[in-house]
Amino acid sequence: MKKKTIATLFTLVLAFSAVGCGAKSEPATETAAEAETTEDAATEESTEEATAEASEETTEETAEEATEEAATEESTEATGDVMTHADYVAADLDSEVTVETYVQAKQGWWENEGVGNATFYTQAEDGAYFIYNMPCSQEEYDKLEAGTKIKVTGYKSEWSGEVEITDAKFEIEDGNYVAEATDVTSMLADDSIIDHQNEYVAFTDMVVEASKDADGNDAAFLYNYDGSGSQGDDLYFNVSADGKTYTFTVESYLCDKDSDVYKAVENLKVGDTVDMKGFLYWYEGVNPHITEVTVK
Repeated sequence: MKKKTIATLFTLVLAFSAVGCGAKSEPATETAAEAETTEDAATEESTEEATAEASEETTEETAEEATEEAATEESTEATGDVMTHADYVAADLDSEVTVETYVQAKQGWWENEGVGNATFYTQAEDGAYFIYNMPCSQEEYDKLEAGTKIKVTGYKSEWSGEVEITDAKFEIEDGNYVAEATDVTSMLADDSIIDHQNEYVAFTDMVVEASKDADGNDAAFLYNYDGSGSQGDDLYFNVSADGKTYTFTVESYLCDKDSDVYKAVENLKVGDTVDMKGFLYWYEGVNPHITEVTVK
């Protein structure tokens, strides 16, 4: 009996042990499953986030590219209805204007913060325009020879009486025109000469008058307006017609020190009679930029 009792007890102990082992292993299995589920969820969430970020990034890049393309297209397009020169003259300052005109001379090209800029004397059959500091690549500038037709959209501006087009865009069009010089000598003392502002013009039989250099001596010309400059700077000289004296200029960007007109003015003498051609620039009054001088 004692052995049976002991055996029975041993059996019961084994049974309880088996139950105890079973109770411990089941949660471990659930924990593993939960971990796997959590890992799957985390993986799925990460995938969704990565997909969303990639999609968002792609959308932003596409929008940026579209904006850049639009800006590029905008920067090379001259928009607006083409105006006559009379419409341009009548337009308010600071208003947007669009004209078709022809390059007559290039004042110069330079680069500012990676952007090329250029200034032009231009003219159409009905009037002239001065286009100042227009964005223009070196390649485009090289294509714009005298006579090239361009369409320009910009803003009508004024500086010391000089009316010009600024903040402009342009495009090259088919066509060619080079203006003949209009003799405006007889109009110099007349207010109507402003109607020819920026045109290619001529002056005949004008007499070189003395200017005062930096030391107070008479001179036929000055380097800079006050004689403070040196060779290579703008040349200023006085000429008269009908008893009135005017200051003309050889603008060094337009005609440098090696040009024929620059050398001709350096050789002027007070009392010389000269014929001249150039562009009717304006600075507080008539201030032609001379491109040709012939001493008679």
